[in-house]
Amino acid sequence: MEGVIDHTMRAMLTSLCDYDRCVTEFLRVTDRLLPERVFFRICPELHQDARTPSGTPVFLQLLGSSPEILAQNALRAVQLGAPGIDLNFGCPAKTVNKSQGGASVLRTPTLVGDIVSAVRQRVPSHVPVTAKIRLGFDHDQDFERIVSELNRGEPTEITIHARTKAQGYRPPAHWHKIKEASQLTDIPIIANGEIWSIEDAIACLDASSSNTLMLARGALMRPDLGRLIKQRLSKQTERPLSWPEIGALLLRYFEDQSKYYDAKYTPSPVKQWLVYLKHYHSPAALLFEQIKKIRDPIEFGEALNKHLRSTAP
Repeated sequence: MEGVIDHTMRAMLTSLCDYDRCVTEFLRVTDRLLPERVFFRICPELHQDARTPSGTPVFLQLLGSSPEILAQNALRAVQLGAPGIDLNFGCPAKTVNKSQGGASVLRTPTLVGDIVSAVRQRVPSHVPVTAKIRLGFDHDQDFERIVSELNRGEPTEITIHARTKAQGYRPPAHWHKIKEASQLTDIPIIANGEIWSIEDAIACLDASSSNTLMLARGALMRPDLGRLIKQRLSKQTERPLSWPEIGALLLRYFEDQSKYYDAKYTPSPVKQWLVYLKHYHSPAALLFEQIKKIRDPIEFGEALNKHLRSTAP
């Protein structure tokens, strides 16, 4: 979720739902040990015990293809206070895969095992090391081998996005494949992919035989989705956020962005978030059309405030 779920978005989403943890955007590792400032830039929460303001732990996510260099950077992250390391073997972006990162590593299952093993050996044993994978790169024929290599590397948990890189984000997600993986390993598995609603979450839990979910794009489309899923599963009364409440979150996100980044960049993340929101909230589509061409941050903030006033109950 590069470019959208930065520390300001993490703070907001975790204030709406009692998540077990969240992860940073990926930190790309190539051929060297990165300076400390890079870790703090991608994970400012390191200054606050690596937790969001609501207390949710933040794991630092690494992406790369060199076992030794990744292990060095994982150790530095832990030394700086990261409570856990997440290894990204799932990113489908072309630019990432051209540089031998993300899902491209799945084409060489032994490399997956080598990376996880190197990081696991370098990081203290009490620190979780998790790995996120897809079913494969071009196909899922190597899926069992990938899981076998993860067994060798011994991560604390495995998150499985139930599609290949080639399938990208096209529905459906093949949740039953996650169940197959659970029969190949004793490592706890987290299910991910195509979870847009409470009903999707329940169907995924059933088909995957997992008892844990990871939310990504679904949490952007419906900021309260995690809370609603927990309420349904615990048979509590569900109360979805109203559009005025979500509008207030948009304004808060814009204002938080303005505190940390150059003002000229602050409209863009809000527009990106609206692209997700409009798939479920029809007023978001109207708002997006109204503000999508506004670049001046002052004018943009005024437009957001005007919309909030017009939708206030």
